Amino acid sequence: MQPVPLTLHHPLRRAALALCAAALLPALGTLTAIQAHAQTSDWPNAKPISYVVPFTAGGSTDIIGRTIANKLQESLKQAVVVENKPGQAGGIGASFVAKAAPDGYTLFGGTISTHAINASLYKNLSYHPVKDFEPVALVATLPNVLIINPSLGVNNVAELIALLKKDPTKRMFASSGAGTSTHLAGEMFGDLIGVKLTHIPYKGTPPALTDVAAGQVSFMFDQMTAALPLAKAGRVKLLAVTTGKRITLAPELPTMIESGVPGFEMSSWQAIYAPKGTPKAIVQKLNAEIVKALKQPDVQAKLHDQLGMNIVGSTPEELAAHMDKEIPRWADLVKKSGATPD
Repeated sequence: MQPVPLTLHHPLRRAALALCAAALLPALGTLTAIQAHAQTSDWPNAKPISYVVPFTAGGSTDIIGRTIANKLQESLKQAVVVENKPGQAGGIGASFVAKAAPDGYTLFGGTISTHAINASLYKNLSYHPVKDFEPVALVATLPNVLIINPSLGVNNVAELIALLKKDPTKRMFASSGAGTSTHLAGEMFGDLIGVKLTHIPYKGTPPALTDVAAGQVSFMFDQMTAALPLAKAGRVKLLAVTTGKRITLAPELPTMIESGVPGFEMSSWQAIYAPKGTPKAIVQKLNAEIVKALKQPDVQAKLHDQLGMNIVGSTPEELAAHMDKEIPRWADLVKKSGATPD
């Protein structure tokens, strides 16, 4: 009797293949574990670390990125190179990092825009703020401030509202990019005062502030960190803060609520992420070094005392929980305001 050849689809052949696969799984798992351990034990000695800032140089995200990069470079004994990749409210830089190797050599300076607002503002976002990233640390929260061109001739929020209602040519506001917290602040302002405003988006805070100072655009909302130098030079005027309480850095500035705009309360935040799948040991080490850096006197003096940031230094788990609250909150505002990326 001739033996029956075992084809690929023969039951015995399939059973044999299944047994082989089952036998190999533990070995493959062990190999993966060994590779992960080797990757973790070698980090960060293999190459320089890239820290991607998704906005132009000079803004708050850039300042934080360079401050943290310098401290990580000292503590990890490895070069940390800041790369600015602006555009799409930070989405271009975020998409780049989302696709990067999860080996601990790429970090991302995330914001309220990249990891909360963009999720609801962009219908075809090229990354997922939760599924594509490992939370590392919530760095700080930042008060936004209402900034105007001094030539408008107004001295408080009530006078600005009166001007906007009277003169349609003054109804343009700038932002650091479509979908940023500064964009939605302007949308919310227009909605609350009943005036249709025209949004002018820029690729980052510095060029937007430059045009407000030059009188090309009437006003904008942005972080106190960015506005202070121009305000001190008299090139822009600050009218109010967007937080629920006055801030220690500028206690003379009233809140938007105190200024007659009920319900106007918001602040932005800055965080650090790594690509999804970055080994937990590396994430924990990065978190420990970042939290340690944020406690150093020179960092506290720069970020808190000079720039008015509320330093947090959270755990990765606390940052994840923060995002769980922020994403739906901003989705509601995007829907209510009708804000679009254009």
